[in-house]
Amino acid sequence: MNPMIRPRLLLVEDDSETADYVQEGLGENGINVVAVTNGSDGLMRALSEPWDIVIIDRMLPGLDGLTILTRMRTADVMTPVLFLTTMDGVPSRVNGLRHGADDYMIKPFALRELVARVQVLLRRSGPLQHTTVLRVEDVELDLLTRTVTRSGEKIFLQPQEMKLLEYFMRNPGTVVSRQMLLKDVWHMEFPVRTNIVETHLSRLREKLGRNERPLIRTVRGAGYVMGEIGLDL
Repeated sequence: MNPMIRPRLLLVEDDSETADYVQEGLGENGINVVAVTNGSDGLMRALSEPWDIVIIDRMLPGLDGLTILTRMRTADVMTPVLFLTTMDGVPSRVNGLRHGADDYMIKPFALRELVARVQVLLRRSGPLQHTTVLRVEDVELDLLTRTVTRSGEKIFLQPQEMKLLEYFMRNPGTVVSRQMLLKDVWHMEFPVRTNIVETHLSRLREKLGRNERPLIRTVRGAGYVMGEIGLDL
């Protein structure tokens, strides 16, 4: 694992205190944690976005953790999965592992142990699933040097513009909502009245070139998309 690239971890956990605890603890250890609070959203994001690890609670509203795992494996999504749950019986642990889980931790848990287990899973899975260079059409983002080019010409971005572009490039062809951007890029958990997304997006589009076919398009009533919807890179 290259320490210059922050691993992306999806946390599916309906208890807000646990989610905050995990997000803060793993974040301090260089891991970017995105948390969702129900099984339906967890499955959707596990299937539609690239992750280095997924942590799932067994008992969730919407879909239970075992169903999420089963559907991931059925869809050939082999992202390492760690169950984090109060279901501590041996049959529950065995059942989870047999369905394709890579590790199983019981609540309450020590944060140091969780960090260690996550780091082991990252090493075990080898190099990060993501290349060090992201490409969408003629735009390239080098994750190591933090440089952006379009058709070979360098584009200078501010740090938050860079984060916004990286988010789109990690999710090509996927419509992302304004609320997703506020949560995942700006870490704003609750709806707020702000035009921060629109302001930064306008600047980013300007720098990418408005005179050419727009790379980041508005999908009316849904959000924004970079590349063709449904694009599989």
